[in-house]
Amino acid sequence: MTSTSPAVDRAAFGAAADSILTAATTGDARVPGVVAMVTDREQNIYTGAAGLRRIDGPAEMTVDDVFAIFSTTKAITATAALQLVEEGKLDLDRPASDYAPAIGELQVIDGFDGSGEPILRAPKSVPTTRQLLTHTGGFGYDFFDEVYLRLAEEKGQPSVITATMAALTTPLLFDPGERWQYGTNIDWVGQVVEGLRGKRLGDVFDERIFGPLGIENMSFILREDFRSRLAEIHARNADGSLTPMGLELPSPPEVDFGGHGLYGTVGDYMKFIRMWLNDGAGEHGRVLQPETVQMAVQNHLGDLSVTMLPGVIPSLSNDAEFFPGQSKSWSLAFMINNEEAPTGRPAGAQGWAGLANLFYWIDRANGYGGFWATQILPFGDATSFTKYMEFETAFYQNLNS
Repeated sequence: MTSTSPAVDRAAFGAAADSILTAATTGDARVPGVVAMVTDREQNIYTGAAGLRRIDGPAEMTVDDVFAIFSTTKAITATAALQLVEEGKLDLDRPASDYAPAIGELQVIDGFDGSGEPILRAPKSVPTTRQLLTHTGGFGYDFFDEVYLRLAEEKGQPSVITATMAALTTPLLFDPGERWQYGTNIDWVGQVVEGLRGKRLGDVFDERIFGPLGIENMSFILREDFRSRLAEIHARNADGSLTPMGLELPSPPEVDFGGHGLYGTVGDYMKFIRMWLNDGAGEHGRVLQPETVQMAVQNHLGDLSVTMLPGVIPSLSNDAEFFPGQSKSWSLAFMINNEEAPTGRPAGAQGWAGLANLFYWIDRANGYGGFWATQILPFGDATSFTKYMEFETAFYQNLNS
């Protein structure tokens, strides 16, 4: 990657971004509060906050507030796995059960019989860590899959939000490698990392990722110093209004869920984004080698495609998809848009999201990345997602490439 980023009109973008954040937090279908940032390879070039931590409270949102970052956790777990690849300890194409034996005990569910019992069989193969990283391992989420939802409703399959091992040991929905389906694959990557490191995932993050990046406000534990600046998760009601949910992830969790379990600040996540912009280098040390980064950001999904996420639990997710009608694939850590996005994001850029309507992108070609954070369910909130798209679009409109 070139070390020179094309110039952005910071004043014009800053004014546009401020206006978007204000619009997002006002009006009938507003978001309660939002924090948004953009970074180049060296530093944040925009930081903004608007609205309230809690819709019925007095505290204004600040750029230092703490969010449940949900699936934006996934790329950090992928990074921990890539470090093990560099060290020669992890073979991405060996069965993941070599490192996390419990995954080798799981069967495939082929529907339900006449009495409502799951029809189970042995998988044709055990998922590899590469398949887990690319969401082709066979797992799903109950809020995106009818079979898992039925297991939850009729058989008591625990939600991943419980952060328990029981929530992780679900049947496979299909034989590994058959298709892309978003789910608990990366939580199993976390188990692979723990198996090889011999310690909890959060400790691995602290030592090998957060330390070199200078990240101090990110944890699987809802620390006491987080509570005074914790953004409340809200439910979007049918009439567009918002209700505080009082929802917190278990702390400390039984299992450090590498797919969704972190709390953190947007400012700290920008340090992680900058690492990917800088070929693996962090503020206080290297996290990944440049050749590892270059390998990881390629398409590892082959001819398979990233598809729409069907919202089967309306309170948790709407039907959702980035850039409908455009081709999308998956690297070892992120979604890849294979065509220039309507926002101006170039083909080959990386990005993803978190359940409570958090969104980010990483544009290594131009040397910029951005993050938009709200705390609203269901996923795919019309206001939050639309304003995020406007935010990203405003950036590219002011980028002189």
